[in-house]
Amino acid sequence: VQLQASGGGLVQPGGSLRLSCEASGRTFSRLDMAWFRQTPGKEREFVAATRRSGGHTYYADPVLGRFIISRDNIKNTVNLQMNSLKPEDTAVYYCAAGSTVITSSVRSTHAYHYWGQGTLVTVSS
Repeated sequence: VQLQASGGGLVQPGGSLRLSCEASGRTFSRLDMAWFRQTPGKEREFVAATRRSGGHTYYADPVLGRFIISRDNIKNTVNLQMNSLKPEDTAVYYCAAGSTVITSSVRSTHAYHYWGQGTLVTVSS
């Protein structure tokens, strides 16, 4: 599976950005998809995930109510709509895919076998 993330950039606090990740190489509808983020010196942390059907979504507490994850199983993409951005949202954002993700592990990096290259989001005035 190849994952190509895009949409990062510089945005002011309170602004919005939309990240996209296009998958290829495997049947997209059989993949659970997620977004993680990482800042220098810190471990990669879970942001949001969506199950293969799109019927179940999961969010980290810091982004709950501000970020929305969605997927399009026709276009083979997963999106992360980020609203009310804060400086602490600044990070490199990675999309990830897994074919054997169990519910108890949906927030763990170890559950995902495929990773995109990352896209930088900077929230600053």
